Amino acid sequence: MCADQGVTKRQPRVAALRELHQQGRIEGRLLEWAEALRVLGNQGAHYTGVQVSREDATDALALAEALLDYMYVFTSQYEKFKSRRSQPGTSQDSAG
Repeated sequence: MCADQGVTKRQPRVAALRELHQQGRIEGRLLEWAEALRVLGNQGAHYTGVQVSREDATDALALAEALLDYMYVFTSQYEKFKSRRSQPGTSQDSAG
């Protein structure tokens, strides 16, 4: 995700995630989720002596999916919405 978003420097993943945050591509809570997923992924990928529980793995999958949905689905959907709303003849009335 970091490389796809333009953070291509060879650097620790934590630094790449923080760079995405500094660029305004992910918000604070999403950075927190991504960092937690990174830590859990490292725990599962490298022998640490600590086993990843089924519950943690299930939560990690849901959080990763939510993070990717935000980055690739909802961001694109919002950009299309904004573009459509900025076209002439589109009501910009904010009364609700």
